Amino acid sequence: MRVTDVVEAKLTVERSRFFARLFPVTSEADVERTVAQYRALYRRARHHCWAARWRDHSGGIVEASRDDGEVGHPGRVLLELLRHHELEGGLLVSRVFGGVKLGVGGVVRAFRAAGAAVIAGPRAGS
Repeated sequence: MRVTDVVEAKLTVERSRFFARLFPVTSEADVERTVAQYRALYRRARHHCWAARWRDHSGGIVEASRDDGEVGHPGRVLLELLRHHELEGGLLVSRVFGGVKLGVGGVVRAFRAAGAAVIAGPRAGS
């Protein structure tokens, strides 16, 4: 299912704030533009992790993800969410650190919860 609309969600875990965005994407350049927008919007965010799935010119699925230096490979976690829901689009989560270390497991759970919240949001696909 292709993502056709932008959907956003916010999650707070142990004072860290996670800003998630699900958005249409047709190339890695689309993802980089959205990441750049989020970097400007959430300047205090230490990590902007993302995953994306789109179709190439021959109709094959292309997948990519980035962890942006965050522990626990949250880019892969976000990619797993897109695969699980069979979505073609981008999923970005930016984390503003709240002063409490979550540990690897806590980080993974928080990124997964933020990604799941935005996927469950209205107009996630068509």
